[in-house]
Amino acid sequence: MSDAGETVRQFVASFEKRDADLLGTFFDDAIVFSNHGDPEVRSKENVVQVWKRVFETFAQVRFETIHQAVNGAIVLAEQIHHLALPGRESAAIPNMATYEVRNGRIVLWHDYSDGQSARAALNATKPLAASQS
Repeated sequence: MSDAGETVRQFVASFEKRDADLLGTFFDDAIVFSNHGDPEVRSKENVVQVWKRVFETFAQVRFETIHQAVNGAIVLAEQIHHLALPGRESAAIPNMATYEVRNGRIVLWHDYSDGQSARAALNATKPLAASQS
């Protein structure tokens, strides 16, 4: 995975597997992750723990890349994060992400979503029909 854009594409595709340890294979040991409005998380171990909690909380976690731009080690990705609470429909959360990739691993990852809009979208989802749960 020498190409930063391809590394990020594979990383984003791996979210559907809901495996935080798999996500960790894309991280440098000293990764810095920030989600707009939340405290920064440092180290592969800590970022993996964050995503383990996310996968425990949500029944669906899927990232869809709309546009991606690459300039050397820097990748900008316009994304839709599809999140669903257990027994609820999925909410589409707009997101902008910045990644820095070195030696095939993500060393810096910033997510920019509006937390208030994300909570409103999740709260507005409808329960799944009995046949979908």
